[in-house]
Amino acid sequence: MAIDWPAFVQIIQSNQRFLLTSHIRPDCDALGSELGMAGILEAMGKDVRIVNGQATPPNLRFLDPQQKIKALHEDVQPDQLLDRQVLMVLDTSAWAQLGPMGEVLKTTPARKIVLDHHMSEDDLGATYFKDTAAEATGRLVFEAADHLGVRVTKAMADPLFAALATDTGWFRFQSAQAPTYQLAARMIQAGADPAGIYGSLYEQETLGRCRLRGLILSRLQTEFDGEFVHTHVLKEDFVTCGALPQDTEDAINLSLAIAGTRFAVILVEQATGGFKLSFRSRCHLDCNQIAAHFGGGGHKAAAGAFIAGEFPEAQAKVLDYIRSQFR
Repeated sequence: MAIDWPAFVQIIQSNQRFLLTSHIRPDCDALGSELGMAGILEAMGKDVRIVNGQATPPNLRFLDPQQKIKALHEDVQPDQLLDRQVLMVLDTSAWAQLGPMGEVLKTTPARKIVLDHHMSEDDLGATYFKDTAAEATGRLVFEAADHLGVRVTKAMADPLFAALATDTGWFRFQSAQAPTYQLAARMIQAGADPAGIYGSLYEQETLGRCRLRGLILSRLQTEFDGEFVHTHVLKEDFVTCGALPQDTEDAINLSLAIAGTRFAVILVEQATGGFKLSFRSRCHLDCNQIAAHFGGGGHKAAAGAFIAGEFPEAQAKVLDYIRSQFR
């Protein structure tokens, strides 16, 4: 899907006050895209606010040294956002992923636009600018800078590089092709620091996070001659390990290191009940389609969803459905 960049540019140029938001449980692509886009808009003299439905996870706060990203109901109230002319949603097209910001989206008088690379899509009442072939929304933000005639600075390039690198598994996934490396080179030329970003992301682990990862690995179960791998995290595990909910981010990727793994899923119990589901595929199974069965979505190789209920029943529903797709 090709993005109508002239239409995007027209919206940006004809408005002054912008509100940027993304999904709950924000990752590097969400946060990096917001920060990169905010930098672009500010370079054009725009008035920009970034507000998410949840606070930035502690391990990702290094991306936002100026603390531009605020959390709804913690740092800012909905009535303080009524002056915005454009509300831009980045890196999601799903109501469920907006969390508390969903109510802002429903009630805002602002024009609503979406910049995203995910296949799944709800009717957010917005104008969509989507490219599902893009490795990360961070790519689309960098392309937006080109179309808007803005020079990308180091302050923009660092979070955008983090977005690109993490959404491609640090360039391990099949989505990383020659154009990906060319884009990464442009980001580095603009000032991005890959070594520093990698160190901040992966070399600042807490003891609790390491313990939780060990528990997740100890629970790995295999089926279909090792092609299907699954594991889980329960609420009490966070207390036992001294870990935080965000410490499960990307934990599912650990299972892909097992020789022969073709499909993996992790169930992570949420504080309010139910389970977040993360799927990964290296075979004919389409994660986006499987996630859609549970009301979620994403990409063919990676997707997420949510299932309500207690652990035994939720796990059985998820595993039985995946087994049916393997057969």
